[in-house]
Amino acid sequence: MNKEKTNKVLDYFEELFPDAHCELNHQNVFELLVAVMLSAQTTDKKVNQVTASLFKKYPTVESFALASLEDLQNDIKIIGLYRNKAKNLKKMAQVLLEEYNGEVPKTRKELESLPGVGRKTTNVVLSVGFDEPAFAVDTHVERISKRLGFAKKDDTVNDVERKVCRSIPRDRWNKAHHQFIFFGRYFCKAQNPNCKECHLYDMCKDKIKEVRK
Repeated sequence: MNKEKTNKVLDYFEELFPDAHCELNHQNVFELLVAVMLSAQTTDKKVNQVTASLFKKYPTVESFALASLEDLQNDIKIIGLYRNKAKNLKKMAQVLLEEYNGEVPKTRKELESLPGVGRKTTNVVLSVGFDEPAFAVDTHVERISKRLGFAKKDDTVNDVERKVCRSIPRDRWNKAHHQFIFFGRYFCKAQNPNCKECHLYDMCKDKIKEVRK
């Protein structure tokens, strides 16, 4: 993606979604980490439904670490993969207590060492929680990146992240990440993209069908 096309995309996203932001409800970095861990293969809306009561029942790292696995499973049962997510939440909280004095670490290496925490979750926590430049690739970002030509149809998630970060200036990663998500979630949807009103249609009209998911 050349600079001219990249700027066209970013300017359009800024016009459409100047206030794009993380839609996972949280009050601190630990709650953000929990919410992002829960968000795999489910919607932010569903996660927010769960965390509304979850964070009241378990307000601290210690309370997650001490919770019974059965209780945690029941508390998040309405979202997908709840058994594995409950196990990872408990283990993650235990590691924070044992190795980080109950604080969420601030480095990529340390974050990715936590149970259940991969690159996408790490990128979100670094970006939203610590305001460090990072670009998380979820299903929306991957789809939009391939539709607009930042990446190729068969690129892996890591390929997409690398290519998008190479095209977009580092100081715009954090905001652009949310704008990519908003564009994919509310405008250029997976099955019903709003092509007729899109100012970027000429950039993706040849790709829109081949990367539709």
